[in-house]
Amino acid sequence: MRKKLPIALVDCNNFYASCERIFIPKLTGKPIVVLSNNDGVIVALSNEAKALGIKGFSPLFKVRDIIEKNDVAVFSSNYTLYGDISHRIMTTLEKFSPDVEIYSIDEAFIYLDGIHTNNLEDYAREIKRTIKKWIGIPVSVGIAETKTLAKLANRRAKKNPAYEGVLNLINNPDVEEHLKSVKVEDVWGVGRQYTKLLNCHRVYTAYDLSKANHSWIKKRMTIQGLRTVMELNGIPCIEPDYTPPDKKGIISSRSFGQYVTEKSELAEAISTYTTRAAEKLRLQKSAARVITVFLRTNPFKDTPQYHNGCQIVMQVASDFTSELIEHAIRGLEQIYKPGYLYQKAGIMLSGIIPKSAIQDSLFDSKNREQLQKATNALDKINLDYGAGSIFYASSGVRKSWSMKRELKSPQYSTRWDEIPIVL
Repeated sequence: MRKKLPIALVDCNNFYASCERIFIPKLTGKPIVVLSNNDGVIVALSNEAKALGIKGFSPLFKVRDIIEKNDVAVFSSNYTLYGDISHRIMTTLEKFSPDVEIYSIDEAFIYLDGIHTNNLEDYAREIKRTIKKWIGIPVSVGIAETKTLAKLANRRAKKNPAYEGVLNLINNPDVEEHLKSVKVEDVWGVGRQYTKLLNCHRVYTAYDLSKANHSWIKKRMTIQGLRTVMELNGIPCIEPDYTPPDKKGIISSRSFGQYVTEKSELAEAISTYTTRAAEKLRLQKSAARVITVFLRTNPFKDTPQYHNGCQIVMQVASDFTSELIEHAIRGLEQIYKPGYLYQKAGIMLSGIIPKSAIQDSLFDSKNREQLQKATNALDKINLDYGAGSIFYASSGVRKSWSMKRELKSPQYSTRWDEIPIVL
């Protein structure tokens, strides 16, 4: 059991939509939707868009009339912008506590043990004001003595305007009422299947769950479910997690912006996806032994269908982009068939181990010292001058197969040539 201490969950409101508003102030109070890859599905939307009846994950074409009638602002996903804004927010949170646990791109737990303040709510409001003033993103803050209750408090703070974005459940006389107002499916850690199970046993709210029999919960929901119940009762059970575990498999794949038929274009895509996967591999200081290449046509289109994949096991685990591309293209050669309209391709890296654990092979003919120097140089140039400043020719230049992002906003904060100009 962990020591009780104040925990605040800071969660950005409608994060993707709020990021788009930062540099276009006239969108304040206006409905906004953000689209998925290839601009097909709505993945994020502002409160104003929700009020129009638009639902998340709706296909864009189904709500086109509502969008046009109500002058809804539509954006392609701009993950570079969102990632940079997220980094700025997390850096700002470190000014309020040295103990910050990043939970997702738009959420973080901050531990307030040792913070000298007589009023945690005022401190939370100062966090909220600072992030809004410095970065332009509205946030909600929930405070409690467990992470599960902090999530619940944040949800209540965000949903109920009376709390003005801040709710503290520590020594709060209305804790039971708050628990009763939250459906069990909205409790952190309770998924869809567990919701069905709990509802069948007349557990409908967070309060009902907090009063559930511990032995029954452990039997039906494992120790993780029991921890959730204990946390709802104010008993800290979930430890901080500052370093996410290394990925055991890395997938890099996208649907094409238009159908692809030529092997040369598929090779460009596979090379590009392999480059991205290799970068992720190096970030976690790992190497992969196995690379899987796959491609497919559109299963929903009335055209000849084909899908296939192949797996290549390398003699020596590697994180070198050039070597991984070489194997990936070899895999493509094995599975490509002409005459099909390909909609998607990708690669997966597996057999992942720490780079320090790589074992050499007597049959390995690669000059790995030279490969390491070349990879280090490539990474440094791209770090200093921006991602994609230098790349392998096999990735192509025009990239006509790239996913549609016709409505993407500029990368205001990460590219010199896209910095906004104030006249």
